[in-house]
Amino acid sequence: MSISSASRDKFLSVWPSLSDELVAYLDKEGMPADAKAWFKGNLDHNTPGGKLNRGISVVDTTEILKGSPLTDEEYRKAAILGWCIELLQAYFLVADDMMDASITRRGQPCWYRVENVGNIAINDAFMLEASIYYLLKKHFRQEKYYVDILELFLETTFQTEMGQLIDLITAPEDSVDLSKFSLSKHHLIVVYKTAFYSFYLPVALAMHSAGVTNPASYKTALDILLPLGEYFQVQDDYLDCYGKPEQIGKIGTDILDNKCGWLINVALGIASEEQRKVLDENYGQKSALSEARVKAVFAELDLTQKFNDFEAESYAKINGLIEQIPEEGADGLKREVFRSFLGKVYKRTK
Repeated sequence: MSISSASRDKFLSVWPSLSDELVAYLDKEGMPADAKAWFKGNLDHNTPGGKLNRGISVVDTTEILKGSPLTDEEYRKAAILGWCIELLQAYFLVADDMMDASITRRGQPCWYRVENVGNIAINDAFMLEASIYYLLKKHFRQEKYYVDILELFLETTFQTEMGQLIDLITAPEDSVDLSKFSLSKHHLIVVYKTAFYSFYLPVALAMHSAGVTNPASYKTALDILLPLGEYFQVQDDYLDCYGKPEQIGKIGTDILDNKCGWLINVALGIASEEQRKVLDENYGQKSALSEARVKAVFAELDLTQKFNDFEAESYAKINGLIEQIPEEGADGLKREVFRSFLGKVYKRTK
């Protein structure tokens, strides 16, 4: 999903004051200088470096629901909610990189691999998560929707961790067993690990802050955003295998890493006995030759066409759901919110 540099820069301009507020809390609690410096390093290394799609989506959605440009105060409040999602993302990624023994993240060393950090990163991840609730209490405790957004963050965190659990026990890198894979498992992983916090959470936060209270509106948003999140993750799986490294910004490693991705699950469902044997022997092996053999089976099964069919079906399904919202909007929902998300995702190449 592409974000304009102006939107990104404006959103980024809010971060230093929030980082300072969080460090000031440690100061107020009498923490020593080295602890405050460490915490600031943790915050600034892990939170503002990504694409910021999730955080900026809160701001964009808030403005669409309002129907006019946000005032400076409205922008700041929406941006704080957005930065709380980015803190949640940072918390997940610091922990995820340790679980996966990753080397780099966002073009720099993973936090646990930074000099002198190591396992302290476990506590640092907890502090990133706790920072969300400090900021929510400080800036939103007086709002009618305070408990709603607290519950939303807590529930979404639990959902994401459930998705991570299924992923970890289904596809460990050091133990390949394709009999554990299935499209239904893949669906659970992508919905719980990605769609709730990356697609539903930003929109639901904006809806709460815009005063939307009708439960049916949140159900409608969920019914659109979860399939959209699944479509996004299937695209990611496809691009990992077929995207150009200069476009997607990385060399895909899903086949080497035994990922429970969409391509392998579709392949397992339609492979011949001979093709299945090739997949069993080569998927998840740290070998360029094995990767090439898996890709050859994918080509024989014409998975590019299967993906194109899936993309067309997903686009039609999601558009149909969006069209059910009245053009003039209803119960705090507007088609433009969802069209904006779909427009950023549809047929992306990175």
